[in-house]
Amino acid sequence: MKNRIPARLTNTINIAVIWGFIILFIWQPSIAHDGAVAGTQLFVHALLPYLLPYIILTQWLLKIPSPAPQKAKWRRYVKAYVLGSFGGFPVGAVTVTEMMKNGELSQRQSSLLLAACHAPGPMFIIGFVGTELFGDISTGWKLLVAIHIANILFFLISLLLLLRPTDSDTLPNQQLKNNNSIPLLDAIKESSTVIILVATTVIFFSSLGMVLSTIGTTAFSVDTGIANTFALSFLEMTSGVKSATDHFYGQPIFPFLIAAIISLNGLSIHMQVFVIAKTCNISMLPYIIGRIWSVILVPFIFFLIY
Repeated sequence: MKNRIPARLTNTINIAVIWGFIILFIWQPSIAHDGAVAGTQLFVHALLPYLLPYIILTQWLLKIPSPAPQKAKWRRYVKAYVLGSFGGFPVGAVTVTEMMKNGELSQRQSSLLLAACHAPGPMFIIGFVGTELFGDISTGWKLLVAIHIANILFFLISLLLLLRPTDSDTLPNQQLKNNNSIPLLDAIKESSTVIILVATTVIFFSSLGMVLSTIGTTAFSVDTGIANTFALSFLEMTSGVKSATDHFYGQPIFPFLIAAIISLNGLSIHMQVFVIAKTCNISMLPYIIGRIWSVILVPFIFFLIY
């Protein structure tokens, strides 16, 4: 009975939250529509062109049959970091889970690398944030450097833990692969699943963020720009940086606000990572610690090199 009460309470809370969102969308249908349209446009314009090619190439590389994964541990860790951290959200989670399925990483290794191999793609930071938001490619490069300095420091700390052997470091059995499969086609197939997941979360949380910020502005004496930026940044990163650009561009705090929003990631990206990691039952605790680390360290490093 004790175990059933929390489950019932959780279900009750979930049902209440779902109906609350439904009522909000019915109450503000035009705002919800505008948020969904904005989320769709951002996905098509800012995410899909920068994310899709790299996801396909990363998946293609991981799908190529390789000998038994008995290479040095550090090589597998570097492989996960290079493929995951430079591919954009949520390529890191895709890379780590795929390597675990291939028998290259253990459960503990996967959980630590899930946190370390997590960064926006260079094309997104330089192409979209640097060129279109900052209007300066060099500033985009500086932000990218700040993100990877923080990530590499976290990665090195993770390596110290990963190099300590434990009972949980036993590698899973490598999944049998169909010899007749075509790696490129398999990569495109799985990449489409990830892209649909990204599109769904971006559009949903953009719409929800727009509704919540509108209601918050109406109910309280809060500036529209602040309310929109705060709500969208918490829920959907790309919409958050777009809102911050619309309302704070030209102000001294603007570059560091963008750095903080990108480090925060937003609930949309966290949901993407959670869904992907859940397929292999990877622990999310190191990932949560890694996000706190990034939110604190990235804006500070960016400030030092700006």
